[in-house]
Amino acid sequence: MVGSLIGAGLGAVGSIFGGISASKAMKKVRNNLNEQRKKNQDWYDRRYNEDATQRADAQAILTRTENSIRNRNKQAAGAQAVMGGSEESVAAAKEANNAALSDATSSIAINADRRKDAIENKYQQNDANIQEQLNNLQMQKAANTAQAIQGVAQVGSNIAGLF
Repeated sequence: MVGSLIGAGLGAVGSIFGGISASKAMKKVRNNLNEQRKKNQDWYDRRYNEDATQRADAQAILTRTENSIRNRNKQAAGAQAVMGGSEESVAAAKEANNAALSDATSSIAINADRRKDAIENKYQQNDANIQEQLNNLQMQKAANTAQAIQGVAQVGSNIAGLF
C-alpha cells in the first residue's frame, strides 16, 4: 500500500513537472514567434514606405534617361546652329525629351506600386503563418493542460482507491 502511494505521488509529481517543462518550452516558442512577428512588421514598415525614386534601379533609369535627354538636346541645338534650324524644332525635341522623362518616371511609379503590392502580400502571408503557429501553440497548451489535469485526477483516483 505504501509502495502504491509512493508510485501515485511520483506519478503526480512527474505529471506536474512535465507540464511545467512543456509550459516553459511553449512560452519560449511563443516569445520567439512574437519576436518574428515584430521583425516582419519592421521589415514591412521599412520596405513598404521607402521612396521608390531613391532606389538604385530607379536612379539608374532616371540617370540614363537624363543623359539621353542631354545628348539629344545638344544634338538638336548643334543641328540648329549648323543648319540654321528653327527654334520650333529645338522646342519639339525638348518636348519629346520631357515626355521621355515623364514616361520613365511613370514607369518607376508603376513598378513601385507592383513592388508595394508584393511586399504587402509577403507581409500578410508571413503574418498569417506566424498567427497560425501562435494559434496552434495555444491549442497545444490547452491540450497539455487538459492532459495534465486528467493525469492528476487519475492519480488522485488511484490514491483514493487504495483506501
